[in-house]
Amino acid sequence: GRKGGHKGRARQYTSPEEIDAQLQAEKQKAKREEEQEEGGEGATGDPKKEKKSLDSDESDEDDEDYQQKRKGVEGLIDIENPNRVIQTTKKVTQLDLDGPKELSRREREEIEKQKAKERYMKMHLAGKTEQAKADLARLAIIRKQREEAARKKEEERKAKDEAAMAGKRLQSLSLNK
Repeated sequence: GRKGGHKGRARQYTSPEEIDAQLQAEKQKAKREEEQEEGGEGATGDPKKEKKSLDSDESDEDDEDYQQKRKGVEGLIDIENPNRVIQTTKKVTQLDLDGPKELSRREREEIEKQKAKERYMKMHLAGKTEQAKADLARLAIIRKQREEAARKKEEERKAKDEAAMAGKRLQSLSLNK
């Protein structure tokens, strides 16, 4: 037959009787320690009832002082790190929505930028900025150029009309002869 691997050769199984004996021994040891801590009160009263009452008190305290289960080595070492942010959950009743919100530096800078841009646009529309003055001067020059161009077109059109009228007069005079 086949031999199993080296890990399974020396397996030993405990019988249910041995397990029960170990559990009873642990219970008795725990009872003795409790009696020693209570200073003999456990011997006069019923230890099971006292244990239950102590357990119920502890469970109430556990509910009130609930802390998250610590991960890794956190439970072994107490660290005082001033930079560490401890996340606390707040109830809806504890939230203060009406109070002033503290903005981050980036948010403050963004708001300042927007306000500055709005101020600049108001000044620009009023014609008080250098760029607005330059734009208005440029527009004035362009208006003058367009007016001159429109005048020249009008004069040319009038000249064409007069030439066409003169041509028609000559034609009508030649037809009348």
